[in-house]
Amino acid sequence: QLQASGGGLVQPGGSLRLSCTVSGFTLDFYAIGWFRQSPGQGRQGVSCISASDGRTYYEDSVKGRFTISRDKAKNTVYLQMNSLTVEDTAVYYCATGDYYCPGYTAVAYYWGQGTLVTVSS
Repeated sequence: QLQASGGGLVQPGGSLRLSCTVSGFTLDFYAIGWFRQSPGQGRQGVSCISASDGRTYYEDSVKGRFTISRDKAKNTVYLQMNSLTVEDTAVYYCATGDYYCPGYTAVAYYWGQGTLVTVSS
């Protein structure tokens, strides 16, 4: 299971940290990806962290603003989001499906429920 949390309302320029807590498997063997879905849009990959070496990948629009990290002891992956803009408003999901990241879009067979991030003044 994957459990995403940490969403909320934030002003433009603000920050949020999302958490994805996993159970039933370990981060040693599964990469975790973050996805987001804006109103009227399809679900898109945002970032991915690989299982083996923790290598990270980012979609271009979030590079330099978002940071994905993991705490294996807590079975949790984080997405630190800084300098948020209204374009970052979306429901954010975490997902997994394989040990590696093919890029910033993770292999995703198993999904957590989403957490809503709203960036608005």
